[in-house]
Amino acid sequence: MLEQICQLARSAGDAIMQVYEGASPIEIASKADDSPVTAADLAAHAVIVAGLQALTPAIPVLSEEDPPAWEVRQRWQRYWLVDPLDGTKEFIKRNGEFTVNIALIDQGRPVLGVVYAPVMKVMYGAAEGKAWKEECGVRKPIQVRDARPPLVVISRSHADDEELKEYLQQLGDHQTTSIGSSLKFCLVAEGQAQLYPRFGPTNVWDTAAGHAVAAAAGAHIHDWQGKTLDYTPRESFLNPGFRVSIY
Repeated sequence: MLEQICQLARSAGDAIMQVYEGASPIEIASKADDSPVTAADLAAHAVIVAGLQALTPAIPVLSEEDPPAWEVRQRWQRYWLVDPLDGTKEFIKRNGEFTVNIALIDQGRPVLGVVYAPVMKVMYGAAEGKAWKEECGVRKPIQVRDARPPLVVISRSHADDEELKEYLQQLGDHQTTSIGSSLKFCLVAEGQAQLYPRFGPTNVWDTAAGHAVAAAAGAHIHDWQGKTLDYTPRESFLNPGFRVSIY
């Protein structure tokens, strides 16, 4: 099934790139929470949902672009959690730092995850406790790696967060780099970075696929109270703050 999910992510990426590479300016609408949405988000959503419903008709789908009501999903034990275009702000800036995120949640845990970066044509995946990266048609296993001083990866769109600034001041010797979308999880997973602290708001669809990849590569994904991020259905889609760390 993992290969079919990867192909689905590529197809969604192709739909995104048709908008990204188009001659027309990207048209931007605002959702109820004031976050931006584009035709690319909606096109990728349509591709993924149709594909998942054909592939696994018995497993429900929760996508950012059409989340079912709480009454519908409150008893879900196993479901797909999808962000068709993670990093819409980066997409609008046309900086390439956006991804397609597809994760399978089982009993609150992301047990399978795919993160695809269409501009870079790079695929990250995880299943059965193993993580890998595919680039130029070559798939290689990935795992976390220690480095001193550690490289801390931070959100490109939330780098001015005051809690984050205070945390970094107390961290000791380190370097930082900024990147958009769930690629932050993937940099930790492949050993390029050692820590990703997050204080600003995220939703469950922003993190689940990257969580699967980072965890399978050996990283720890905990909230600031030390609890593993949990995807058991709840009324709010918001995550608590968290850290992705090799330590």
